[in-house]
Amino acid sequence: MVHRLTRRFLVVTLIAYGATLPLAAQELRYPVATKVGHVDDYFGTKVSDPYRWMEDDTASAVREWVEAENAVTFAYLDRISFRANLRARLEELYNYPRYGAPSRRAGYYLFSKNDGLQNQSVLYIQRGPDGAPEVLIDPNTLSTDGTVRLGAAALSQNGKYFAYGLSQGGSDWQEYRVMETATRRPLPDRIRWVKVSGLSWYRDGFFYSRYPAPDDTTKALSGSNEGHQVYYHQVGTPQSRDRLVFEDPAHPKRFHTVSVTEDERYLLLTISDRTVAGNIGNALYVQDLSAGESGFRPVITAFTDSYSVIDNVGQKLLVETNNNAPNSRVVEIDPADPRESQWREIIPEQPEPLSAISSAGGKLFATYMKDVTHRVYVHDLDGRREREIELPSLGRAGGFGGRAGDSDVFYTFFSFTVPPTIYRYDIASGESSVFRKTEVPFNPGDYTTEQVFYRSKDGTRVPMFLVHRKELVRDGQRPTLLYAYGGFNITQGPSFNPLRIALLEQGGVFALANLRGGGEYGEEWHQGGMLLNKQNVFDDFIAAAEWLQGNGWTSKERCAIQGGSNGGLLVGAVMTQRPDLCKVALPAVGVMDMLRYHKFTIGWNWAAEYGSSDDPTQIENLLSYSPLHNLKDGTSYPATLVTTADHDDRVVPAHSFKFAATLQEKHRGPNPVLIRIETRSGHGAVSTSKRLDETADLYAFMLFNMGITPSYPLTP
Repeated sequence: MVHRLTRRFLVVTLIAYGATLPLAAQELRYPVATKVGHVDDYFGTKVSDPYRWMEDDTASAVREWVEAENAVTFAYLDRISFRANLRARLEELYNYPRYGAPSRRAGYYLFSKNDGLQNQSVLYIQRGPDGAPEVLIDPNTLSTDGTVRLGAAALSQNGKYFAYGLSQGGSDWQEYRVMETATRRPLPDRIRWVKVSGLSWYRDGFFYSRYPAPDDTTKALSGSNEGHQVYYHQVGTPQSRDRLVFEDPAHPKRFHTVSVTEDERYLLLTISDRTVAGNIGNALYVQDLSAGESGFRPVITAFTDSYSVIDNVGQKLLVETNNNAPNSRVVEIDPADPRESQWREIIPEQPEPLSAISSAGGKLFATYMKDVTHRVYVHDLDGRREREIELPSLGRAGGFGGRAGDSDVFYTFFSFTVPPTIYRYDIASGESSVFRKTEVPFNPGDYTTEQVFYRSKDGTRVPMFLVHRKELVRDGQRPTLLYAYGGFNITQGPSFNPLRIALLEQGGVFALANLRGGGEYGEEWHQGGMLLNKQNVFDDFIAAAEWLQGNGWTSKERCAIQGGSNGGLLVGAVMTQRPDLCKVALPAVGVMDMLRYHKFTIGWNWAAEYGSSDDPTQIENLLSYSPLHNLKDGTSYPATLVTTADHDDRVVPAHSFKFAATLQEKHRGPNPVLIRIETRSGHGAVSTSKRLDETADLYAFMLFNMGITPSYPLTP
């Protein structure tokens, strides 16, 4: 049956054969989108962009194309016989209480809790460690579909007020609001157009960052964000009376974020300018609030290295930096004389990268990354190492933050097979005790994790984690999901995800490859996978798949590759470079158009990592791997399910739209190439129900195209 939707395209639905025929026997046809004759000239290199019209996310033709694509995709998914049972199993696995570690301010304890299947976690408050928990804010009550999320959240210094941010439908935009803590009475304060911002209290108000209201609010989810400003808001006053603290009209594409030190002495201004290739650091400025300063004084003015203030000790700042230390170190800087020759080194660079550092109770808590698992050490404020915090096993730990007067801190430990467990660490004794243990609806002891190392194309040694059932038989046919990210100095380490159990309990393998471009081995590892070195990331991923297939874990027909955002770019690039590598490709919210990514929202912020088509020296490199521009006519591509969302204002959905339309146009082969477009969602699923729906669809698509029909409920 043919439906004519607009002049731009037509769609032919699935041709329904008899119900007795297998789905694989059906013919799959896609919406045929009209191509336009748009051509861009990049310093003499002409590049056609026939689906440029898809960049207009508010156009009726785009909405109709989205509806047509979803109709084809969900018709395909609906006929996978085990999909509903798989969705039910995922719900069982996810249905258990989940807690966040508590934070403290002015005698209050705050923590988050999700009963299991709530779309959003609820924020609770209690008086002291033994008080009765009460709901402070429940985002589930703020929308009918559960897509309003809680963003920034902070109590004032005296605990009188609570300020928080809300985002709608997955957007990165937040609206800040305020309530009286004791009474829960909402105040009329409404702070709009907040993005890339902290929320830092000072007296009876707070500092925050925002953009000017867009001229056309209908383009708020795709228009370029420029003119980041810092304001101070006094509680009880309208936003129109907020005091402008900082702006830089000469550099509209810089980020400006601020925070106040615990003693309220310094206002710290961090500036990043990532529009320039290689500008992966930040500048740092201070304002002495105690001295009544009205302007900022420079501490660091270059953007080549990273600087993060941990705390201040009197007038001096403790700063984490990778200046002359690719693995990072801690230095003391006096804002009155910030010359590098006057710095005092507190914690020198170590052989392992410094993953995180925080202060509490007069101590420094330093977390190091050794082969992608954590080691945590306690130092005094002069940098002397006092002891190691013994973690339960190999995994990762987060937390350790607090205030100068605290006698203990909380941290959360987790790994692939250990659910998050919250510990209380007593600073004086050095003892850790379980504060809250997570009970999950399956036996984590049935599964195991091993770490392997393989060689990439250029001989680089790359780590990879493999998670599977303990009794797994390595027969070369295990359904394997290979996941990676590889960019922006972000580390992908052990993490606990109960939804993976639905694959592992069926004899599957989850593989996480720690590619260059990430932060697993410090700044050198990061730079080995950025700019002109970006191909190393793809080579590392390809080598991971080949290692899994060559070492008896899986085969091409039982291998799937998955990644999101920069990882979506990774999957898109690898499936275009090596369409024969794996059976299934699952690129999510990917950066697929490397020539135009910087034209939308905050995409210009990624130029430091990728380079930009505005730079003639970068064109050849960007074109060499841009997924959209490397799809070749007549090629048989893997079974592909592209995923994106209509409210993704970080990597706008036009990337995935144009990639999917081009893929469907050029693909010649038996595998389905589909796109699933979520509504009222953003850069990743924004609610529990959407997360379960999307995961069920991805796993069902993957297993079905591998020729596997899982059994639910499980048979012995």
